[in-house]
Amino acid sequence: MTEHFSALILLMPLFGALLVTLLGRERRTACWLTALVCLAASSAFAIGNICQVLASKSGDLRYRMGGWQESAGYEVGIELRVDMLAALVVAMVVLVGFVNIIFAKTRVGSEMKDKVAFFYALKQLLIVGLCGIVMTNDAFNLYVLIEITSLTSYALIAMGNRRAALSSFNYIIMGTIGASFYLLGVGYLYIKTGTLNIDDISSVMQSGDLWAHPSIMIAFVLIMLGIWTKMAFFPLHGWLPNAYSYAPGVVGSFMAPLMTKVMVYVMLRVMLWLFGGEYVYSSGHIWGELIIWMSIIAIIAGSFLALACTDIKKMLTYLIVAEVGYMVGGAWLMDGAGILGSMYHILSDAAMTFCLFLAASIVILRTGDHRLTAFTGLFRSMPLTMTGFTVGALSMIGLPPTCGFFSKWYLISGAIEVGHWSYVAALLFSSLVNAVIFFRIIERAYFGRIEGVESLPVDADGSPPVVLDRVPYSMLLPLLMAAGSVLLVGIYNEVLAGWLRAAIPSL
Repeated sequence: MTEHFSALILLMPLFGALLVTLLGRERRTACWLTALVCLAASSAFAIGNICQVLASKSGDLRYRMGGWQESAGYEVGIELRVDMLAALVVAMVVLVGFVNIIFAKTRVGSEMKDKVAFFYALKQLLIVGLCGIVMTNDAFNLYVLIEITSLTSYALIAMGNRRAALSSFNYIIMGTIGASFYLLGVGYLYIKTGTLNIDDISSVMQSGDLWAHPSIMIAFVLIMLGIWTKMAFFPLHGWLPNAYSYAPGVVGSFMAPLMTKVMVYVMLRVMLWLFGGEYVYSSGHIWGELIIWMSIIAIIAGSFLALACTDIKKMLTYLIVAEVGYMVGGAWLMDGAGILGSMYHILSDAAMTFCLFLAASIVILRTGDHRLTAFTGLFRSMPLTMTGFTVGALSMIGLPPTCGFFSKWYLISGAIEVGHWSYVAALLFSSLVNAVIFFRIIERAYFGRIEGVESLPVDADGSPPVVLDRVPYSMLLPLLMAAGSVLLVGIYNEVLAGWLRAAIPSL
C-alpha cells in the first residue's frame, strides 16, 4: 500500500468532498467530522510520502495514474513526481488544511449559514488541486489543476460579505488572465516538442538544441507572466488584498498561507525542472537582473503598503506581497544558496502567515474590530491568542529561533555570495519595517489600557456578525499548533535545509 501514498493523498479529500456533498442535506453535523477524518488520513499519507522519498535511492517517487505507449516512444498519461521539495510542500498543504478544519468547527455555522456542506466540499477540492499542482509531472495537467484550485477559491471567497463577491470577481479576472498566459506558453512548448510531460519537454529541448529558438523564449515569458499573476507578484498583486481581507475568516486563514506559496513552488519547478537552470540563468538573457530588481521593488512596495494600513488583515496581505518578492528574488539569484532560501521560505512563510491569520481572525471575532486599535490591552484579556500572534510576528521580523530568521539568513547568504547587495538591503529594510509594524501592535497589546470595543470599525462590511464572549479551545488549539510549527521549522532548519539542498538540480 505504501507505493500508493501519492495517489491516496489526492483521493482522500476528493472522495471526502463527494461524501460531504451527499451528507450535506440530511446530516450537516457529519460534514465536519467527515472532512476532519479525510484530511487526517491525507496528512498521514503525506508524512509517509516524506519517509518514502528519504528512503528512495533516486531521490524521488514516480506514480503512473494511467498512460499508454506512443509510436514516438513517449508514454502518455498522468504521472505524479514527488521529490523532497514536493513532499514537504504537499505535507504543508494537507497539515494546514487539517488544522484549519479544527479551527473552522465553531465558526462555519455562523459564517456560512446554509452553505456549510458546500464549504467543506470546496475546501477539500481546493486541497486536492493544490496537492495535484505540487505533484503533477505534466505541463497541461498543471494548468487543469491550477484552474480547479482557482475555481474553488473563487467560490470560497465569494461566501464572505458583500464586498467578498466583488473581490472574488476581480480575482476571477486576474486569475483568468494569468491562466491564459500559462496555457499559451504550454501551447508553444507542445508545438515545438510534441509532448506535455515535464521531463520529456526538457529532454527534447536539450537533445534537439531548441534553446535558441524564439518560440521557446516566448513560451518561457508567457508561462512566467501567468505564474506571477497567480502568485500576486508586484505589480500583479491587485486581486490579493481584498480577496483575503473580505473572505470569511476560516477561508482567508487557509488560503493566505498556501495559495501564493504553491505558485512560488510552480515557478521553481518550471525554472529548474522544465526549462533548466542552464537556460534560465544563461548570461545571454537580461531577465535575471531585471527580475531581481522587480523583486526588490515588490519587497519595498509591500512593506510600505503594509505600514500604511490600519486594518489588520489588509496589513498582513500586503506583507504577503513583500514575502513573494523575497522568494522570487531568491530564486533568481543564480545561486544554490538563494534557491535554497526560496525553497525554505515557502515552508517558513506558510507557517508564520498561518499563525498570524489565525490570531488576527480570533482578535477580530473577539473584539468586533478590524483595526489595529483592537489589540489594545489584549495581553491581559487574551494571553494565549497574543502569545501565538507574538510568535508569528517575531518570525516575520526575523528573530531566532523562529523559522523567519533562518529563511532570511539563507536568502541573505545567497545574495552575499553573488554580490547582490541591493537585495540584501531590501531584505533588511523589510525586516525593519516589520519590526515597526509588529512592535507597535505588541506594545499596544501589552501596555495599552482595555477601553472596551470601539463603536465602528473602519470597514463595517468586514466586521463579524457576532462578537464572541470567549474564544473556544477549538480555535485556540490550532493557533498554538501553528505557533509551534513556526518554532519547529526554525529549530529543525538544518535538517530541512539538508533535505531541500538535495532536491536542487545541478545548475
